[in-house]
Amino acid sequence: MAVRMAAKRIETEWRLQLAAQLAPLDETRARRELSEIAGDAKDENLPRLAKFLGGKGAAQEFLAAVFDLSPFLRDVARRRPQILDALFDDGVEARLTSIAEAIGKAAFAETVSESSLMMELRQWKGEAHFLIALADLSGEADAALTVRRLSNLADACTCAAVDFLLREAHSQGKLKLPDPENPSRQSGWIVLGMGKLGAHELNFSSDIDLVVFFDPDAPAIVDPLDATELFARLTRRLVRILQDRTGHGYVFRTDLRLRPDPGSTPLAIPVEAALRYYEARGQNWERAAMIKARPVAGDLDAGDAFLRELQPYVWRKYMDYAAIADVHSIKRQIHAHKGHGEIAVKGHNVKLGRGGIREIEFFVQTQQLIAGGRFPELRGRETVPMLGALAARNWITADARDALTQQYWFLRRVEHAIQMVADEQTHILPDDDEGLERIAHMLGFADAARFAETFRAALHEVERHYAALFETAPELSAGVGNLVFTGDVDDPDTLQTLHGLGFQRPSDICRVIRGWHFGRYRVTQSAEARERLTELTPALLKAFGQTRRADEALVRFDEFLAGLPAGIQLFSLLQSNPALLKLMATIMGAAPRLAAIITRRPHVFDGLLDPALLAELPNRAYLSARLAAFIEGDRAYEDVLDRLRIFASEQKFLIGVRLLAGSIDPARAGRAFSDLADLTIDAALQAVTTEFALRHGRIAGGTVSLLGMGKLGSRELTAGSDVDLILLYDHDPDADESDGDKPLAPSHYYTRMTQRLIAAVSAPTAEGVLYELDLRLRPSGNKGPVATHIDAFKKYQRQEAWTWEHMALARGRAIGGDAALCAEVEAEVAALLALPRDAAKVRAEASEMRALIEKEKSPRDLWDIKLISGGLIDLEFIAQVAVITGQVEAGRRVTATGEILAHLSPDFAEADVRQQLCEAYQLYLALTQMTRLCLTGAFERDDVPPGLSDLLLAVTDLPDFGVLEAHLKETSQKVKKDFDLLLRTKRL
Repeated sequence: MAVRMAAKRIETEWRLQLAAQLAPLDETRARRELSEIAGDAKDENLPRLAKFLGGKGAAQEFLAAVFDLSPFLRDVARRRPQILDALFDDGVEARLTSIAEAIGKAAFAETVSESSLMMELRQWKGEAHFLIALADLSGEADAALTVRRLSNLADACTCAAVDFLLREAHSQGKLKLPDPENPSRQSGWIVLGMGKLGAHELNFSSDIDLVVFFDPDAPAIVDPLDATELFARLTRRLVRILQDRTGHGYVFRTDLRLRPDPGSTPLAIPVEAALRYYEARGQNWERAAMIKARPVAGDLDAGDAFLRELQPYVWRKYMDYAAIADVHSIKRQIHAHKGHGEIAVKGHNVKLGRGGIREIEFFVQTQQLIAGGRFPELRGRETVPMLGALAARNWITADARDALTQQYWFLRRVEHAIQMVADEQTHILPDDDEGLERIAHMLGFADAARFAETFRAALHEVERHYAALFETAPELSAGVGNLVFTGDVDDPDTLQTLHGLGFQRPSDICRVIRGWHFGRYRVTQSAEARERLTELTPALLKAFGQTRRADEALVRFDEFLAGLPAGIQLFSLLQSNPALLKLMATIMGAAPRLAAIITRRPHVFDGLLDPALLAELPNRAYLSARLAAFIEGDRAYEDVLDRLRIFASEQKFLIGVRLLAGSIDPARAGRAFSDLADLTIDAALQAVTTEFALRHGRIAGGTVSLLGMGKLGSRELTAGSDVDLILLYDHDPDADESDGDKPLAPSHYYTRMTQRLIAAVSAPTAEGVLYELDLRLRPSGNKGPVATHIDAFKKYQRQEAWTWEHMALARGRAIGGDAALCAEVEAEVAALLALPRDAAKVRAEASEMRALIEKEKSPRDLWDIKLISGGLIDLEFIAQVAVITGQVEAGRRVTATGEILAHLSPDFAEADVRQQLCEAYQLYLALTQMTRLCLTGAFERDDVPPGLSDLLLAVTDLPDFGVLEAHLKETSQKVKKDFDLLLRTKRL
């Protein structure tokens, strides 16, 4: 009896240790989801699991909460309840060990093929991934164990794929392995894991960064001359095995862009060529990357030998102060600006944002670069042990070590929770209340408010230590040097100092600064202002010098000063707030568009003095409240139009600064620019309507709706976008004319009103232009009337419109005017888009249009992102064709290109294609938003302000401009291939 009881207890004892208890967002929903998974278990003939899930207790409550909080984990449990059932037989650690052994054997099965290996790896990885998440959320595993388990899983999968490919090449006679049962040994194929994989610090939904080399003299190589092509081909297949999405998912997304000169080198590089490259051309970011490099698969001994050869390159013999300037440029790339004031929790980037994970990693790596040559104990790959080593050598305090260690692991837990929701490679906290509450619950907090408090404190603590660390880091020089601007003759030492700071025309700069000291501008006419500016000048010159366009930056700053009415407060603020000074320098050096705004309207800079600026998200409600306050009261018509221009200009600048500072991402910037346009153009319409009625009266039952098209309709405006509109109107059927002193027939009335609106928005006044309006997308284009009756619009769209006009309508969105007419317009647009169409004909016409654009508007270069083959137009066409042929998943209608691409129907685009398109769109959006924000003209590849290069690298999270260009080229090639697949390939 006792034996039977013991056996029963073992059979029903579930072996996940619960050290934490989670609360669901919705208890009723959580219980229902657990009950449904219990039903799935019963259907799969798993009676003990079905019974267990149907019971009550801490384990069941934990699982219910997990499946309510993470749709990804819930879906895995529903598809594969066997994973949960296995936890009756083994604990998580034992099960992960068994999975690792199975993965290790997969390449050696008698009947193994590439497709069978891909399926097996995906299934094992899926189970391990689920178990690692469960153990993390339950508290059985801390963050340190979780990252180690994820990294071990990636190692095992990469090794299995490499072993399979080597054995297959051996069987085909392309390689002659010394030991096919240990295929990697002496194969010469070196696969290095970089970044978080190399450091055993992988996150939950991480890509893996690999760099691949080979040794042409390895015993396994049959023909050294053929080796480059052979290993490049094997590497391409390795990536396919790991990252292609199939019905069983994917193993790991794989990135090869950290190899030397990725734009022009093969995927696998001979060892000697790589060593020559690093020795002659290697940059400091590549040195920093090699700190974490680790052989993860292939010929491990050859990998170790290669890294030993690289040691003199990575670890310089003497204290490497000469590299500090370069290190600081890496710092600029990682985070363009440290903000001031509060930090927004919603939408915060846990990895790259202020006080984030990257700040901790970055400081450790820079100190390693500087001192690792002399102190071998500073050469480790892992972040936390290296914090300990730095403290042991007194490079940081014990307090800094403990605080940064604690916050590092806390931030890694937050990062994992964000990614566990939907298995997405993102580091950004949700920007909605429910999303933030979800993350808080996953981390064991009672609510979002308590999580936000702890999270914000963690960021501030990291930021505080980070700033202190860089203040105490060795400086290139104790002071700036001689700076004398008295008299009218240039001081030779001052000229030398200015040249050393990065100024190309030091004599001209001396003349400009002497002008400040002589009180030539209103801003420097008081003695106190000149005194403050004199105190600020060394820091100012140093900050402008670091933009690497020092002369241009300072001349723009001079133009800014010329327009200021007073300067004591500004100079004091810049002196006491280095972050603000750095931001000012970046604007002047890297963002001519923003510099022009504050030069023309210096008062917009006042907005930067608000400490809450970077914490407040510029959403529609925020902008609407500020606009209402700015134009309230009984104002003259011209005054309203001027105030709209002032408001829009200020807010464009402040949205741009938030993007520059990294407190909002490019997608949110696009939405903010669009919301600003919606609100200000609608306000202009109201002012025009009222003013027009004073003279011409009103039409009986007359209403107007503005249909936003193009980037406004899809809420993707940039700082420099024109605005595409169609003005639609309606009125009582029997209305003959307006009721004012100068009556007009309805069509004439609305045509004249629209012309007045165009002038109100686009005519230059003393306060500039509100927006350039483009009404060419209206029915019949420039040949048609500027205002269109809603009935005429409906008739034209259904009977006469071309395919391209319906495609353009896919982005249409009512942005202002009468609410009832706007609702009618929205309904009509939705109905038009849903009309039955010949999908093959639509695809063919879209393809022809794209070819015509390519012929008539060829791109200037790779950076003409809109027009390049595989560029933004291709993505927009794919999205628009999908919308008008019914190939978007059901749900509320969306107009944003990125959202449409994310919801393409699986019948139209498979998951991996969908993902490629979304990633391409995010890249193009990031680059377009940043370049349009900073530049007034085209992006000139050979004349990019270095500060703008840094911003582009920061917003794309890439280490080097060459890597960015290679990535852009590779992305456009993929999009071109996808465009041809989706729109040019015949479908059944």
